[in-house]
Amino acid sequence: MSYYQHSSAIIDAGAEIGSGSRIWHFVHICSGAKIGENVSLGQNVFVGNKVIIGNKCKIQNNVSVYDNVILEEGVFCGPSMVFTNVYNPRSLIERKDQYRNTLVKKGATLGANCTIVCGVTIGKFAFIGAGAVVNKDVPDYALMVGVPAKQIGWMSEFGEQLDIPLCGNAESICQHTGNKYVLKGNYLQKIHA
Repeated sequence: MSYYQHSSAIIDAGAEIGSGSRIWHFVHICSGAKIGENVSLGQNVFVGNKVIIGNKCKIQNNVSVYDNVILEEGVFCGPSMVFTNVYNPRSLIERKDQYRNTLVKKGATLGANCTIVCGVTIGKFAFIGAGAVVNKDVPDYALMVGVPAKQIGWMSEFGEQLDIPLCGNAESICQHTGNKYVLKGNYLQKIHA
């Protein structure tokens, strides 16, 4: 076995798990899940059948990653954050054929106790604050907080807020990496150092 599995974890036959990954206490991974390399699944994580988790993702304790969720490389899921996969669930009405796809792009951070309503795309290196409720698509590098989540700024790939307005024409340099970020309208792009 090229990954670590705690003795209390349940991994159903057929699940794909990349080398160097760590599966901690009371995790349950369903048979159709595809998990990349060097992924960390904290205590009490659930991973559904139709889930793809990219390399180097970190999923903290008490997170359920339900069917139709895709996490690209390097996504951070904070403790007890929530994904959904049915927009308008009812116990008395079967809606398994109505799952909506949720895509979280490379390097995004989903803060503790935030909720991601199904059917949205979260842009690369976006940062969702703790407790926020995301119910619409999030741009690359956006800093989102509140209920419902609203953009209040922009984040660098390093994870620091950039000193630029929400929209307009502006530039900022990341103090930690030297990378330049250029804002044109409401679109932010990184220019390599």
